[in-house]
Amino acid sequence: MSEYSVIQSFFHSTIVLMQQTTIRAGIIGGAGYTGGELLRILINHPNVEIAFVHSNSNAGNLVSDVHTDLLGDTDLKFAAETSQNIDVLFLCVGHGDAKKFLSANHFDARIKIIDLSQDFRLNKADGHILNAEQGDRTFTYGLPELQREDIKSAQNIANPGCFATCIQLALLPLAAKGLLNEEVHISATTGSTGAGQSLSTTSHFSWRNNNLSVYKAFGHQHLKEITQSVKQLQNGFSKEINFIPYRGDFARGIMVSAYTEFEGTQEEAEKLYTDFYASHPFTHVSGNNIDLKQVVNTNKCLVHVEKHGSKLMVLSIIDNLLKGASGQAVQNMNLMFGLDENAGLRLKPVGF
Repeated sequence: MSEYSVIQSFFHSTIVLMQQTTIRAGIIGGAGYTGGELLRILINHPNVEIAFVHSNSNAGNLVSDVHTDLLGDTDLKFAAETSQNIDVLFLCVGHGDAKKFLSANHFDARIKIIDLSQDFRLNKADGHILNAEQGDRTFTYGLPELQREDIKSAQNIANPGCFATCIQLALLPLAAKGLLNEEVHISATTGSTGAGQSLSTTSHFSWRNNNLSVYKAFGHQHLKEITQSVKQLQNGFSKEINFIPYRGDFARGIMVSAYTEFEGTQEEAEKLYTDFYASHPFTHVSGNNIDLKQVVNTNKCLVHVEKHGSKLMVLSIIDNLLKGASGQAVQNMNLMFGLDENAGLRLKPVGF
């Protein structure tokens, strides 16, 4: 390379860095599990400046007093007030509270909203885009592996549920080829953080430790969004999705085991899944059996398929707080603002 070319390349890189997008972000409900995970990502995101972290119960307190692992990483304090001087607003509030908050607080239409609750995941199917409405805002369902292009042009996102994300990523390649023609049977186990930060009988350590239990069998709320997405790809789908959720004796992560009838071979199943996820940076098909530790603390989903007789078993694993919540929210933000989809999300799994 000539000296002129080296200089030209240097100036080009400098200009790109100077033009790098800076996104001002606000967070509502920053004291909970999903708010904490979102802070951990955004503090280190190359394109984000956190404008405020709102919390009614912790206003005036240091963020690191609540999320103690952030001591030394940020001097941010929780705020009682919000601001319009932002580009994106994350709603890390409880189910039902997002609608109430937006009804009580007006934000300029130019501000993009990413809601991590279930308030806007259903209600309306408009053509091929899954969306819901709140006043004059339309929320697009934010599963990038399902409708990445629609997310890129969306103004508001309904972030998928954690179980819903893990199960959909196990089923969508089959639905895309119209191969879900029989009942689907699913068992899935989630960590205790999936129940939120508020203590209850079933989330208390002394009850959850050394324990395993079933809850909401055949009637989990995420079934509706799972079925909605499957029907988007396989319009005639009419079979039952039988879902048994388990509470696991661990803090974070989800493992899904699903099976249904499948006429193809093992090789055909592997190719089907590999082709479907080839362009998606966070979902990977493994030829070997998978372990939850491979995805904890990452935005990855790992999928493994096995043919057993006439049935196909699909294993799917995610971190419920990252790919199942805050990591996916940042992935959606990256797409909405035209950033590298991986920005801020190159996270190492726990491993040991």
